[in-house]
Amino acid sequence: MMSILSALLCLGLSLGQRIHVQAGTLPKPTLWAEPGPVIPYGSPVTLWCEATLEAQKFDLYKEGKRVLWNTQTERKFTTKTKFSITNITEHDAGRYSCYYNSSTGRSDPSDSLELRATGSFSKPSLSALPSPVMTSGGNLTLQCGSREVFDRFILTKEGKDRVSWTLDSQPQPSGQSQALFPVGPVSPIHWWRFRCHGCFRNSPQVWSYPSDALELLIPGESGKPSLLSQQAPIVASGQRLTLQCRSDVGYDRFALHKEGEPDLSHSLVLQPQAGLSQAYFPLGTVSSSHGGRYRCYGGYNLSSEWSAPSDPLDILVAGHLPDRPSLSAQPGPGVASGENVTLLCQSQSQRDTFLLSKEEAAGPSLRLRSEDRAQQSQAEFSMSPVTSAHGGTYRCYSSHSTSPYLLSFPSESLELLVSGPKWNLNILIGISVTLVLLLSLPLVLLLRHQCQSKGRTSVEAQLWTAKKRLFLVVHLGAGRACSAENLGTYQETPPRSAPADAVMKDPQPGESVELDPQAVTYAQLNHLTLRQKTCAPPSSLSEEPPDEPSVYAILSVY
Repeated sequence: MMSILSALLCLGLSLGQRIHVQAGTLPKPTLWAEPGPVIPYGSPVTLWCEATLEAQKFDLYKEGKRVLWNTQTERKFTTKTKFSITNITEHDAGRYSCYYNSSTGRSDPSDSLELRATGSFSKPSLSALPSPVMTSGGNLTLQCGSREVFDRFILTKEGKDRVSWTLDSQPQPSGQSQALFPVGPVSPIHWWRFRCHGCFRNSPQVWSYPSDALELLIPGESGKPSLLSQQAPIVASGQRLTLQCRSDVGYDRFALHKEGEPDLSHSLVLQPQAGLSQAYFPLGTVSSSHGGRYRCYGGYNLSSEWSAPSDPLDILVAGHLPDRPSLSAQPGPGVASGENVTLLCQSQSQRDTFLLSKEEAAGPSLRLRSEDRAQQSQAEFSMSPVTSAHGGTYRCYSSHSTSPYLLSFPSESLELLVSGPKWNLNILIGISVTLVLLLSLPLVLLLRHQCQSKGRTSVEAQLWTAKKRLFLVVHLGAGRACSAENLGTYQETPPRSAPADAVMKDPQPGESVELDPQAVTYAQLNHLTLRQKTCAPPSSLSEEPPDEPSVYAILSVY
């Protein structure tokens, strides 16, 4: 009895399972697309349907209707199959699902897959408001807009966590359409790279071309790169402009951002060498839109982390304003070091700002607010005190404070010449006398040594001659004849060892000595350059010569 009940129970369970399977209770398969669900118009795509059990047959449905091709699997039993579309068109775009059949019944349908064809309409634009450069944890708005009057816009976030958002468009007074997508808070651990598409309500799977990619930039703390201009910071309209970003850190990529712009310019690393990574950003032919302040950042291909920003680089566009100011130097373009000079920049047009630029200067140009005088605008650039570093060629420009990076045509060049400092004549004379005395010191020491090495007789003879010569030089230098009384009572005769010119006629008391003042003055003052207006002899002339040489001996020999 028990065996009969067990058999009936098993039969009931088997019939129940079969009825349940036939009702569609097999696990649902998975449907996905390669290379992805968003395919450019005319490109191939493959849809894969995979089951958890072996299946005899897979069916593909689009919008609830069975697709007639590829309804049979290649093998009798398999767990997955593929459905290939060689060239996708707007007719292939739509919502797909798949089923599989096994010996026990039919599965539930897979989750639906939206297959979208892009490229049927022109691409919209994508920008970040207020800026794509963000701080960690910040929020921003992404604006997707187009001249096409799309009914909807779709924003897609690229990367591993690929997601998308759809918003109805907001018509603008200009006739364009746009949608604003709030994004945030952002963090450097995610990849914040976006594109957007536009579409119409009656064909939501047929999208426009994708917008250009927009990547949000979250600066970090790694070493900042350097930003340079291959041209001068002041460029003229029509020139070609290229900026270079480089670093001694081995970055894989660089990003360039212009202050106030809603997007970034990217470039891969070019010509890495000797530990230096660098990238060039060709910005094309210069126009007024190129004027502004730029910074660059370094990053890595497999990371969302960016470096600290470079120092700012200002690009100034000359020739945007039609006037050409004049530049002059006051008191003149030639100035001595240490003096003051003012460079005056003037314009006949109403300008509120002036800029002074020096050729090949490493630092930034000087800016000053305008002063309105005599129906013209001007600015005075004062340099005080002037050094040799101020010398060079200058030009000036005018501009408006509302657009500080757009300048006038340059003024004519002015060359500032800086000479050495002007010295006072008395200072020069004092320096000359000091040098003479310093140069005489070795000779004095030499004479002292010679005098000490000779006997006392030789010393007395030299001192005797020196006293007599000094007396005549001091008095006759003023053009006067002196009497013998003025010579004192020094009656000693020259020692035998005295020099030849020491044996001269000794003046006797009461006897006058008449000498040619000009001859004596010339002979002595040619070497001494002394001037004396008194004829009173020194009181020490009648005294005995000292044992040590004195200044009289120095002057006599010199």
